[in-house]
Amino acid sequence: MRALVCLGLTVALLAGCAGAGHPPCVEAPSAVVNAAAEVDGLASYRLGPGDRLRLTVFRQPDLSGQFALDGEGRLALPLIGEIPANGLTVRRLEAAIAQRFVEEDLLREPRVAIEVLTYRPFYVLGEVRRPGEYQYQDGMSVMNAIAYAGGFTYRANASGMTLVRDGCSYEAPPDGLLQPGEVLLVPERFF
Repeated sequence: MRALVCLGLTVALLAGCAGAGHPPCVEAPSAVVNAAAEVDGLASYRLGPGDRLRLTVFRQPDLSGQFALDGEGRLALPLIGEIPANGLTVRRLEAAIAQRFVEEDLLREPRVAIEVLTYRPFYVLGEVRRPGEYQYQDGMSVMNAIAYAGGFTYRANASGMTLVRDGCSYEAPPDGLLQPGEVLLVPERFF
């Protein structure tokens, strides 16, 4: 039963990439290509639902604290309300929060710092021993993800792995990097 659920999810994800509403998947994003290559990594990471943040407003302990993005990617903060954070980088969110403090006439020159405490999970599906959801760690590679999932099954096609990111699928080289929220698909080999 569990294998059928994983297979169904895999088929649904791959079918969704070919749908009319998704952009064409022409080339792999730079962060997928090679972990050994110099990439921006999480400096360009886009926040999304489920990310947990530590917000520090300099000299304002009542406005500082730990917050999580809700299911729609919004961040609810004291005094200034909800800030849309889905798709923003940490630096852009810091600027948006500082601007809101100024607009609301609460602080003159706010200094805001954000640290991502926990990233949203990634998923490994298909021919691995323990398919499922896993907590993301900085510098997570495709092979790290496979190790988290207990390794390949004897039926796995290790050279045909696919990474689903933003509704598109890409070839996933073993030394490629993962981002939070992505799905790694390990297909079955054909004899």
